[in-house]
Amino acid sequence: MAQLRIPAVYMRGGTSKGVFFHPADLPADPVRRDRLLLRVMGSPDPYRKQIDGMGAATSSTSKVVLVSKSTRADCDVDYLFGAVSIDTPVLDWSGNCGNLSAAVGPFAISQGLVQAPRDGIATVRIWQANIGKMIVARVPMQDGEVVEEGGFELDGVTFPGAEIRLEFLDPGGGEEDGAGPMFPTGRRIDLLEVPGIGRVEATLINAGNPTIFIDAATLRLAGTELQEDVNGDAALLRRAEAIRAAGAVAMKLAASAQEASTLRLHTPKLAFVAAPAPYTTSAGKSIAGTDIDLLARIFSMGPLHHAMTGTGAVAIAVAAAIPSTLVSRLFAGGARGEVRFGHPSGTLAVGAEARQVEGQWQVARAIMSRSARRLMEGFVRVPG
Repeated sequence: MAQLRIPAVYMRGGTSKGVFFHPADLPADPVRRDRLLLRVMGSPDPYRKQIDGMGAATSSTSKVVLVSKSTRADCDVDYLFGAVSIDTPVLDWSGNCGNLSAAVGPFAISQGLVQAPRDGIATVRIWQANIGKMIVARVPMQDGEVVEEGGFELDGVTFPGAEIRLEFLDPGGGEEDGAGPMFPTGRRIDLLEVPGIGRVEATLINAGNPTIFIDAATLRLAGTELQEDVNGDAALLRRAEAIRAAGAVAMKLAASAQEASTLRLHTPKLAFVAAPAPYTTSAGKSIAGTDIDLLARIFSMGPLHHAMTGTGAVAIAVAAAIPSTLVSRLFAGGARGEVRFGHPSGTLAVGAEARQVEGQWQVARAIMSRSARRLMEGFVRVPG
């Protein structure tokens, strides 16, 4: 049978890569669409290489994005994100990708979905359909084209690019995917009962994506670990997944730990934090403890992430801005509106505006910068 030929753009956004589509170019039936997208990425692959597809065998590079003109008056485009499992037939639509959010604006402009100024900064209002939140991207323009090259450096990306400012509006909570309020249990610190581990102190928060924060010491870690220190330790990964699954149940995102570990792989994310300490990044760069406010690491679709997910950065910013979370209690002076944290590839500065209204914490926005560029434009081929 002849292969299908589907228009697509392969893009990097932040420290992630994904294949971008117009929904109209894909099957309308969700089951057929998901089967096709799995095949595009080369999943499921028991060899975990995705050799026969566009995926690159990591959680950061096995992603798909659907962008269309928005049906909402207050937004320009609708953006739907899918995390593609490498070795199982699962395409998880439960959360956002903060890194690829940076590529949505440039894609929308270059595809003619958004009117942009010839020069200056284009403001693209994005409706993040997975979690029902708005993101505002500020994209540099020159001579009618998106600026993709520049001097902005992002740890975890080898080459510099043009800075894209992202504002995640009202990032707390997530009614669209059933995530519920910012603190789904009503508490800023919970005690999870985890089979085989015991009681685990955790902050369960819906911000950017549903996220579970624990102390690094809970996993008998220091917080300075790199991927090679974690991802080869099968027992450690099992403990981390057990905590994540227990948190998913406590957040009412999964009916059971088994469901969380088989069907809801993308969210919630599990992150561990620790007080500042010196370490060497995966690129050999020395980070002084005095240069950061905390250490943070995050698991993504099983293994430890090579840098930090964009939504993980949003969750860190929000949790840091609210008193008495596992993140903000690391600071001697309490909650902070701006923090710089250390991750396996380097450091990242993020900020959030938090306030308490009638006893409930609200966050107006979380802000960070990323870069993005088109890697390839054309068609993907899929066996018919």
